[in-house]
Amino acid sequence: MDLNADLGEGFGAWRLSDDQALLSVVTSANVACGFHAGDAATMRRVCALAASSGVAVGAQVGYRDLAGFGRRRIEYALDELRDEIIYQVGALSALAASEGTAVRYVKPHGALYNVAAVDDGQASAVVSAAVACGRLPVLCQPGSRLAALASAAGLRVVGEGFADRGYLASGRLVARTSPGALVTSVDEVCARVVRLATTGTLVAVTGETISLPVESICLHGDTPGAVELARAVRAALATASVPVAPFAA
Repeated sequence: MDLNADLGEGFGAWRLSDDQALLSVVTSANVACGFHAGDAATMRRVCALAASSGVAVGAQVGYRDLAGFGRRRIEYALDELRDEIIYQVGALSALAASEGTAVRYVKPHGALYNVAAVDDGQASAVVSAAVACGRLPVLCQPGSRLAALASAAGLRVVGEGFADRGYLASGRLVARTSPGALVTSVDEVCARVVRLATTGTLVAVTGETISLPVESICLHGDTPGAVELARAVRAALATASVPVAPFAA
């Protein structure tokens, strides 16, 4: 099982998460590319830390929305969205190369992640950009429209589950503004992760058992106690004899 986290989500002197500590736990780093968060210095710093830690680097691409942290839906012209994703991947690729590593995959952030899960237009823009950037794998929700279109384009699709987010019976995430959106119990999060890794299932907020085949689990870095939770999750997987390794070499 791969463990990923959204990193580099600061800007200038402001830092959102403890990137260095999380890079000692995760196996893949979704690096913010400057549109919803991040800047050149932050991107280079995270790439350098990832390279020295043996962590795979992925492009965490989002809407051009620093003020809203990329969590507000934007109705783009689809060719513009495609080009802005290519722009973000290109910027991160250059900085990654300067530190002896490379961008191994693409993961949409925030509102783009949620919209591309259900909207063929924005999903197709993400897929077109991934193809243009060297046919990069796409990290996304299993069963989503993005997963379907990426697979149809011949891209590797990596199913992602969330350690601390609630799920609907449909397999979609509970909206952050709704009850049950965030799981806060360390024991519950660890049990969910082990269940996902060993059975590919979890229990929705409404009680149904749902199938969620995943190769990577996202550990949020922007919640209180994030580093301790990430360490607990990795320890729980080790106890359950689940190997942890990056999905993209």
